[in-house]
Amino acid sequence: MRHIAVVGSGPAGYYTAEAAQKKFGDDVRIDIIDRLPVPYGLIRFGVAPDHQSIKGVSKRYEAVNLSENVRFVGNVTVGRDVSIEELQSLYDAVVLATGAPADRKMGIAGEDLPGVVGSAAFVGWYNGHPDFADLNPDIEGPGAVIVGNGNVALDVARILSKTRDEFHGADIVDHALDKLDHSGIRRITFLGRRGPHQIAMTPKELGELGHLTRATPIVDAADLPPVGDDALLEPGMRKSVAHLREFAANADTPKDIAVEFDFFAMPVALEGDGRVERMIVERTRLDADLRSVPTGERYVIPCRLVVACIGYQTPPIDGVPYEHGRGRFANDEGRILPGLYCVGWARRGPSGTIGTNRPDGFAIVDLIAEDITDSSSKFGRPALDALLEGRGVDIVTFRDWQNIDKAEIARARDGAPREKFVAVDDMIAAKKAAG
Repeated sequence: MRHIAVVGSGPAGYYTAEAAQKKFGDDVRIDIIDRLPVPYGLIRFGVAPDHQSIKGVSKRYEAVNLSENVRFVGNVTVGRDVSIEELQSLYDAVVLATGAPADRKMGIAGEDLPGVVGSAAFVGWYNGHPDFADLNPDIEGPGAVIVGNGNVALDVARILSKTRDEFHGADIVDHALDKLDHSGIRRITFLGRRGPHQIAMTPKELGELGHLTRATPIVDAADLPPVGDDALLEPGMRKSVAHLREFAANADTPKDIAVEFDFFAMPVALEGDGRVERMIVERTRLDADLRSVPTGERYVIPCRLVVACIGYQTPPIDGVPYEHGRGRFANDEGRILPGLYCVGWARRGPSGTIGTNRPDGFAIVDLIAEDITDSSSKFGRPALDALLEGRGVDIVTFRDWQNIDKAEIARARDGAPREKFVAVDDMIAAKKAAG
């Protein structure tokens, strides 16, 4: 029997568990450990609440959990309740699938001013993550700046722009929806160092921006390259740029909120009296290698909210080698130390889609199979249970999560699939109330 501990219950963790099931069959026991009492990580807390079809992948993860050789162990913090070294003593393999939930810093003066937040925090706020439920962002307006030209930036702008009716069917949490109802934001500015041909926005998500009830996407036609240059792009990118061209053509049909694309622009500093009030921006140009180069021309964008959507990093864990420059665990194709592995964003950094984690999980399990060939002398699950019980840790099983899930569905507002609990204590209380 092989005993595997997977730390993190997001896509990378579940795909790793699924791969281990397929590889080892009945000869494996897998514990998926998470610090929160609820599973699914990025699916629950990262995917936009109005993108319910993407969240449907959790049904696949549920099937993995309903098999006898996989167990969810929630409400357990690695590094506090149990150490990496202890897990290694109990399991043949420990796989870190912790994702990259920490925001990267912009590295500019003033970014610690109130009103400046990272996308992990802002997305966590409207998705009901317990760490960010009390964020209370300033959306009195009128100006907001979103730094970044990727899909997360699009999510943030779309959430800030939608009406309550447009959230029908979404699982945005009530505290965010109620606050957005009273938003005073009238101008949202995307800030990107490079140009339209270098955006990381995919066509479907970019297209959604053009169909909002009260918001108009605005692109300066002068920023767009000649139409013929689009032929050099990949098909997906061509579709995205086509949307930008449509936005440029329709900029004379304003609505209540203007969503402006400010290309060839980099943040230099943030200023304000006790809170952010303006961003200092420098105009850029592209060099021969398509890198952004500052030009020295500066201007000011007034704003009371700044959301930095410039990437994420994996938080370090005591005892685990870490690459600070790349924001991930130091590893060789997933191997960190003997018996210790990493997968997904914790291995490669924040890149790829949710589906990218599936082959990643299977590759890690192949390495485990290479490294662990002898029969195990580890005790795995019962030993972990004894250790946690001795420390008074109240674990949450998948059955417990199903009870929490039912309680969230039962408390949903009309037209919403659920109303999430945003406090760990409330999650635990729902588990206990169900018996």
